[in-house]
Amino acid sequence: MTGISGGYTSGSLLGEDAVISCPHGGRATTATPSNGPVLLNGVPVLTGAHAHVVAGCPHTADGVPSPCVTVRFAADDTGITVDGAPVLLDTSAAQCFSAASVAQGPPFVQARSER
Repeated sequence: MTGISGGYTSGSLLGEDAVISCPHGGRATTATPSNGPVLLNGVPVLTGAHAHVVAGCPHTADGVPSPCVTVRFAADDTGITVDGAPVLLDTSAAQCFSAASVAQGPPFVQARSER
């Protein structure tokens, strides 16, 4: 059986249409889209099982391009899961990383409002 389970939490659920950007202005998108069983305003809910890639990050370190390329979320311990994976909230801890796996700061995350 698939679906959502668990208890109550604070924070807004993130759907695949959430606006996620690196601290340097790059835009993150879901690299592993799903046709998940739980929808939020018609789009699948994001979980800790989703990967996120960043495009358009202009960051440099000492004059050398070092763009953010991924965002990694640490799913909250809310007990709420979708198909066994914890849901992501707009309050979930996350970090942007370069291709060399160097942490480059937390992303800006905004859950989409109702349409």
